[in-house]
Amino acid sequence: MKFHVITLFPEVIEAYTSASILGRAQKEKKLSVKAYQLRDSVTNKWGKADERPYGGGPGMVLQAEPVIRAVEKINKGKKAKVIFTSPGGKPLTNAYAKALARHKEVVIVCGRYEGIDARAKKILKAEEVSAGPYILTGGEVPALAIIDATARQLKGVLGRFESLEERRVASRDVYTRPEIITHKGRAYRVPKVLLSGHHAKIDAQRSKTRSLGA
Repeated sequence: MKFHVITLFPEVIEAYTSASILGRAQKEKKLSVKAYQLRDSVTNKWGKADERPYGGGPGMVLQAEPVIRAVEKINKGKKAKVIFTSPGGKPLTNAYAKALARHKEVVIVCGRYEGIDARAKKILKAEEVSAGPYILTGGEVPALAIIDATARQLKGVLGRFESLEERRVASRDVYTRPEIITHKGRAYRVPKVLLSGHHAKIDAQRSKTRSLGA
């Protein structure tokens, strides 16, 4: 699967996706992430990709034309899905990530400032996606969330595919060694049931704590 990310800050995308699990997945050719500088598609002599909004109001708006040029250059000969990051977009969920993983090519345009000229969305038939009910300074973090959530759905990206938390019983509270931790004179122990080796009881305990934490 190939992700193409159009942004004013490609270094943000590259730093995260070249590390840890995503970095390993790219080295193993299970995933590809490439970041593109939006300003490379600007034609004015100032290198500006934004302008003041029509109708007035605060902030700036990313121009439609550079975005369209950047996406069409990437999408030439391909049928990539185009996504704009936007606080008002479709919410990012595991179900959405699973559906997105069926696409071979995905282009993500990172929103900035007050957003992207609406004509770009219409022309490119782009889908707006939100990483959550909050406002960020730019679309790079949402783009990374989309990539990360989707990459986990690709077989071979995680060391063991059953590591997908949504595919197994998971407890809200998890424990590892040592069995006892002492802090300020008080001992904190791992629940006995988790040490019992009785898998049915362990699953029941995890299901119980998951329900309480839901």
